[in-house]
Amino acid sequence: MLISIVVPCFNEAEIIERFHSHVTRELAALTQDLGHAFEIVYVDDGSADATRALLEKGARADPCARFVSFSRNFGKEAAMLAGLQHAGGDAVVIMDADLQHPPELVRRMLELHAQGYDQVIARRTRKGDRVTRTLMARAYYRLINRLVDVELVDGVGDFRLLSRRTVDAVLRLTENNRFSKGIFAWVGFRTTTFAYENAAREQGRSKWSFGKLLNYGLDGLISFNNKPLRAALYLGFLLLSLAMLYAAWIVVSTLVNGVGTPGYATLLVAITALSGVQMVMIGVVGEYVGRIYYEVKRRPHYLVAATDEDARRAEAAAEAGTPAEEAPAAGARDRGELVRG
Repeated sequence: MLISIVVPCFNEAEIIERFHSHVTRELAALTQDLGHAFEIVYVDDGSADATRALLEKGARADPCARFVSFSRNFGKEAAMLAGLQHAGGDAVVIMDADLQHPPELVRRMLELHAQGYDQVIARRTRKGDRVTRTLMARAYYRLINRLVDVELVDGVGDFRLLSRRTVDAVLRLTENNRFSKGIFAWVGFRTTTFAYENAAREQGRSKWSFGKLLNYGLDGLISFNNKPLRAALYLGFLLLSLAMLYAAWIVVSTLVNGVGTPGYATLLVAITALSGVQMVMIGVVGEYVGRIYYEVKRRPHYLVAATDEDARRAEAAAEAGTPAEEAPAAGARDRGELVRG
């Protein structure tokens, strides 16, 4: 049984060698105990540091290490998609390179997978997080689960094991605007979750700023339902009803009391409020139209600049004394031509 470890990387030069040493040590113990074969598929998401060079070095030194390097930064969603497309394992584990996803938990995932689970999800506790961040996260998940068509669990991220049939199902979903948490929940299959204590990042700083987290949260809200559009429709009906009641009240007041002094403040507030509501509605509609725009373009999710096959082919050509371009070409997917599920 082959197990693939997919590792998205972005500017991880400070820690990638330590991660590889740690994870290979754990995998060696698992190979000895369980007899499984392993491969590690690193995806360099257009890093600006020495990450790609270190991945090339690691691929030359370790036959179990593979890598895919993007032509630029396409984002973690594209990196995870590329890793799943290039992973050949009977089961695939997705984990980050910053060691916040403890490699020791892969053993627990494989044990649960052996019991028949297609998705084994590691759910981190929020121990050690700031109180404000914890409260905001809980409020977000409470809100989003009332709106989206799938169930999202607080603390559940990308650290999970997927069976081969689950991976194949995920790859069949080729939408451009990807929200993997929702996609994993949507495909379903037999799923189990276990908790682990939150680990501190060993090196560098998190790539997730508040703005990126906010945009990611909005992606989750919009990607799996049309309820914001429905809410805009309901809000429009509500405002129309209030406007009709207000108009009726004005007519009755005029008939009873005559024409009084015009209500400047009331008119100003009403116009400002309605204008704000209209802009929000236009924004919601525009967000969906923008997503349709990107889907219709059908651009690839990413472009590949180099893979471990390219590096090994160039090395073999150098040893044979032949030009690298005359060496056997890689498959279409490795050249970046086939980059959709």
